[in-house]
Amino acid sequence: MAPSNSSDSSSALPEGHYTNVGTEWPLRFRAHYFGAHCFDTQSCEILYRGFRHGAEDRPSPSVESYGRPLDKLLSAGRGPIPNFPPPARVTWRSKDGTPLEAEIDIGEIFRDELIRHNLKEDEVSERGPGPGSLPAIILEVNDRAISVYMRAHISTRQLQTPGNRHSDFRNDLIKVFSRNY
Repeated sequence: MAPSNSSDSSSALPEGHYTNVGTEWPLRFRAHYFGAHCFDTQSCEILYRGFRHGAEDRPSPSVESYGRPLDKLLSAGRGPIPNFPPPARVTWRSKDGTPLEAEIDIGEIFRDELIRHNLKEDEVSERGPGPGSLPAIILEVNDRAISVYMRAHISTRQLQTPGNRHSDFRNDLIKVFSRNY
């Protein structure tokens, strides 16, 4: 992922590599991308590192209305962001109109700075994706629930789809946190 045109600046990142895929186990990260998505709410706004996601005056459609699975809808493009700014502030109205507020401490959820993935050490390519491949942290509001996910592009030794030379990686969406309100 390339840095977005935002107030987030890669010059604010700590020096050195941001992921250590192919060097040390377990896999860690020192910076990340962030995305936030709202589904099935009357209004929804997320504030993280000074950037607003969502709209406080518009309803958000359900996941089902998109006709695609959730893992195809969730992405993160804001960043890179050094680990970790203050908690995300979420203000929303559930589908039934109940006003809700929450603070989601991304730094606490990922305090170990481990990359979440579904690979064993011997499945990861020794070349790795390089220092530009940062994990994505994604916050989802869905009616009365908040979930936090991680998605990381990790090169693999084997093709994930036999015969497809472009399938030498995994980019799984991993749920790390969930709470109902």
